[in-house]
Amino acid sequence: MSLPRLSNAQARNRFLASHALDRSASGLALPDLIDRLGFVQVDSISTVERAHHMILSARSRPYRPKHLTPHLHRHRTVFEHWTHDASIIPTAFFPHWHLMFRREQTRLATHWRKWHGEDFERKLDATLDRIAANGPCMAREVGEDETRSSGGWWEWNPSKAALEFLWRTGRLAVCRREGFQKVYDLTERVIPAGHRTDTPDEAESIDWACNAALDRLGFGTSGEIAGFWDLVRPEQARDWCQANLGSRLIEVEVEGIDGKPRKSFARPDIVDRPSAAISGGVRILSPFDPALRNRNRAERLFGFHFRIEIFVPSARRRYGYYVFPVIERDRLIGRIDMKRTGTPQMLAVTAYWPEAGVRPSRGRLDRIEAEITRIARFSGCEGVTFADGWLREPG
Repeated sequence: MSLPRLSNAQARNRFLASHALDRSASGLALPDLIDRLGFVQVDSISTVERAHHMILSARSRPYRPKHLTPHLHRHRTVFEHWTHDASIIPTAFFPHWHLMFRREQTRLATHWRKWHGEDFERKLDATLDRIAANGPCMAREVGEDETRSSGGWWEWNPSKAALEFLWRTGRLAVCRREGFQKVYDLTERVIPAGHRTDTPDEAESIDWACNAALDRLGFGTSGEIAGFWDLVRPEQARDWCQANLGSRLIEVEVEGIDGKPRKSFARPDIVDRPSAAISGGVRILSPFDPALRNRNRAERLFGFHFRIEIFVPSARRRYGYYVFPVIERDRLIGRIDMKRTGTPQMLAVTAYWPEAGVRPSRGRLDRIEAEITRIARFSGCEGVTFADGWLREPG
């Protein structure tokens, strides 16, 4: 018996809607938008604006960075912790992070003893006592007289490693950031009691994580479901998928841009579900946008090959240091190299590369330039400059 099949057009539609890139997302309150996404990745690079702000702005035009602060710092409707990377997560999900805390307690201790040595473990109690007595602190405020464990970017002293370990294992929380540096406090002073003291067992959290991941992916393999939060192991997601077939899940064939099918799991209504109204116009996405986090998945569905070239030597870069994908309706149409620069600040556009087969018509260029102007306003720039020859030949 053949499996139900999603055409590529249907798959793209379901995919974009599940990643809140449809019109219904634009009217959501900020906590509801983050809940719908599941998490918003945090990254330190700010060539235009930080990743989490770009992600939210792509879905909610009125959004401004100042809108997130009260939810993180005062209302505590969201918190910062780890998925596959540092992320902003709805605080309602915090109970299930106990599963990660337990796992990381063993995994990180083993790994970090090799990385940092054992000195950081001797700092754990003293670090907790210091914060309990004196209040929140940053990594730069600890371990001034300590030997650092390694050179370069990851040059941590034992007390810095202790702070991060206590955060990753749940005993400390990030209460705010200052100059993008994390400020740590005791978890009981940051996470509301109802969420903090709720401790589901492992089976409950696995079931929640797999269900919540599938709803935010639209469809996926067991590996993609496991990788969404990075809360459950691949074999746990595989077992969950098999256990729920026929009740909460079906298997479907999902057609890629090349017409080839890939077997995935989905909700029983996935094929018959009405198509979502995908937002019109052009949007510029963060390189860390959740729709592009799984590069292989995005490439299968959209034919869009994307890699961040930060760590590629400049002479070997195909596009640029930090290039932004561009989407128009349900099609990824190109990428753009731009950054804030100068005084007064301007948004300097170096290059735009259309994808092969995407014609840079006047109407399309008008829409791209309108989105660039919007991004300039959003990021606090006073205007836009375009380099000579900024419109390049297709990819």
